[in-house]
Amino acid sequence: MATVDLTKDNFESTIMDNDMVFVDFWASWCQPCKTFAPTYEEVSEDYPDIVFGKVDTENEQELAGHFGIRSIPTLMLFREQVIIFQESGVLPREGLESIIQQARDLDMDQVRKDIEEQQKQQGGEG
Repeated sequence: MATVDLTKDNFESTIMDNDMVFVDFWASWCQPCKTFAPTYEEVSEDYPDIVFGKVDTENEQELAGHFGIRSIPTLMLFREQVIIFQESGVLPREGLESIIQQARDLDMDQVRKDIEEQQKQQGGEG
């Protein structure tokens, strides 16, 4: 599967309807983004079960703002609608594949429990 352009119109449904979604926040003027794009595209071809989305931060400033994107490229990974990875900068193919393997190995029930515990602690208990 090739990469998918994500906009404010299809972003939420893409995240909700797919188990694992990578999102690459990029811009056409960004040289590191141009460097990373072929690697991202190649890896997307090797993992047809994962959605590889791209958000053009120039055209989708609202989305970029919502996620607090301050530096591009920024790569984000959602698994079962939870952000489990976010990092700015260019990743080599091996790095991307390592993230995929780690994401697949995660126990999402435990991740949700951990998030719930963090939210309780931040909720002002005590």
